[in-house]
Amino acid sequence: MSGKALNCIGNGVGTIRNRLKINLIRGGGHGESRWGPGTQERPNGHFLNRTPLPPGQKRKWEDWELPYYITGVLSVIILGVGLNAKPDTTIETWAHKKAMERLEQKEKQEIMLAASSSTE
Repeated sequence: MSGKALNCIGNGVGTIRNRLKINLIRGGGHGESRWGPGTQERPNGHFLNRTPLPPGQKRKWEDWELPYYITGVLSVIILGVGLNAKPDTTIETWAHKKAMERLEQKEKQEIMLAASSSTE
């Protein structure tokens, strides 16, 4: 390896080392941590830690839910229709069309030859 390549690798390793040091210094083990235990003493066994509603009561939808679901359903419909309606551009289809054109041309030539030989 050349000296420039080794220098670039050394600079990259030094940069990574410096960033790791900064993260260790910032974390430092003091105060709250992102991965700390949090405020809940123990899991309560419910989905998303939400207590279930009383019987006969429905959960109220949040503001973002209706547009989210509508967008998802419309995306699936548009993609399903759009991808099924796209033109067939595979190489096999192209080759089949070309082969059929050549066969038609060959048949026309044979008909023309047969017609010209029968008139003679």
